[in-house]
Amino acid sequence: MKLAILGIGSVDANTIHHIRKRLCAIFPKTVCVISNSETPAPEDAYNSRRNQFHSSPILAKIHRYDEGLVADRVLGITNADLYVPRSNFVFGEAECPGKNAIISLHRLKPEFYGNPPNPTLFAQRSAKEAVHEIGHTLGLRHCRDSSCVMFFSNSILDTDRKKSTFCEKCCLLVVKYLSAV
Repeated sequence: MKLAILGIGSVDANTIHHIRKRLCAIFPKTVCVISNSETPAPEDAYNSRRNQFHSSPILAKIHRYDEGLVADRVLGITNADLYVPRSNFVFGEAECPGKNAIISLHRLKPEFYGNPPNPTLFAQRSAKEAVHEIGHTLGLRHCRDSSCVMFFSNSILDTDRKKSTFCEKCCLLVVKYLSAV
């Protein structure tokens, strides 16, 4: 599988490189490239009343941004705070199954919760959400195993509790998909 990472807005290069490294570790035989272009978050996705960006229009526009990226999957990474209707926020969204996914780093930072910066915790959280959303692009749904990376994170506590890897059941589905490619 070839996976491209696309920064949407200004995203720290070290964060992108860490996510790339974890994705390559979790998805064996994956070639993971980082796009050189930084794409601004589309203004029409911004909701001034909420002070957030609607993730679905951004996800839909990744199709336009990825034209130059020859990849099986594209992961957008943004610092923008994302939401979908009927939710206060989302850590990410993906086509399930599909090609494109996006994650937001905004609420993964310990500082968002009034805590001091913790680069290790932030790196773990961002990797978990990236793996989770790529799992959706492979057709995986939310898992009932609270330690599985595919478990739905309703809060940052759920993200912290789960692992960055798939449970046995979800792992078999990933292996099945990747062996078919």
